[in-house]
Amino acid sequence: MSLSPLLALRNAVRERLGADAGLSARVSGVFDEPPSGAGHPYVVFGDGQMRDWSASLSRGVEILLPLHVWTTHRGMAEALHIAHRVAGLLDEATLAVEGCRLVNLRFVSLETRRDNIGRFARASLRFRAALEILE
Repeated sequence: MSLSPLLALRNAVRERLGADAGLSARVSGVFDEPPSGAGHPYVVFGDGQMRDWSASLSRGVEILLPLHVWTTHRGMAEALHIAHRVAGLLDEATLAVEGCRLVNLRFVSLETRRDNIGRFARASLRFRAALEILE
């Protein structure tokens, strides 16, 4: 199984989030790994999972895709506002995913955490995508 559906989905998600002026005004970017000196807040891809989801007539994959919102703002309010915007942009979205047909993309869960003795707030969103692989 190729990793390209996972990469293609991440590219489509990055494009969707980057195209939203409201989100772009609040975050410094959407990153695989934030570059050195990236300003907070930002969104970063987490460690995803991809599983075979093939049927008898077509090939497909299921992808669990986490996104983390990081901020240095005290409390969780800023991280939660940004997470809400991200969830609204992606839940049930119809994205163009190269080489695939996106069957559905759904918000699954949200978890919050404070790191580094409360210096950083993180809101972690998890999405589930089902993709049919086009041949």
